[in-house]
Amino acid sequence: MNKALERLTALLAPVVEGLGYELVGMEWDTSARRRVLRLYIDAEDGIRLDDCERVSAQVSAVLDVEDPIAGAYLLEVSSPGLDRPLFTLDHFRRFAGQKVQIKLKKPMGGQRRFAGMIVQVKNDLVVLIGEDGREIALAFADIDKAKLLPDYQAILKG
Repeated sequence: MNKALERLTALLAPVVEGLGYELVGMEWDTSARRRVLRLYIDAEDGIRLDDCERVSAQVSAVLDVEDPIAGAYLLEVSSPGLDRPLFTLDHFRRFAGQKVQIKLKKPMGGQRRFAGMIVQVKNDLVVLIGEDGREIALAFADIDKAKLLPDYQAILKG
């Protein structure tokens, strides 16, 4: 996580948690025509639209007062969804045994994207069993983005 997101997390996590939610993580997306600060929140009972609206209103007020971001941007508050992003080593530990897609900051062995099942987290390494059955150890510091790959067939049958 970069320093700007670390500062925003330190500012906004207490607000989100004070409302009774978990701040799963946040993204700063500048890939579109507009800049977007995206917060992912969760709760034991799941997240509904009114939960997102409630958090958005409180976070917007804090951002207006503190003004930590220069210029115009859009604030989005969302549930993590089925293809939940993974932001911390604890997230990888929590979802061990599930399939994940990982994009690295720089290529490793000529490859930036990896998919497989999370086997374990050992020290600062995320260990996967790749789609080819081989074990892959990725340094957490090298991971740019990661998300779960839900088994939609199992969900539809479920």
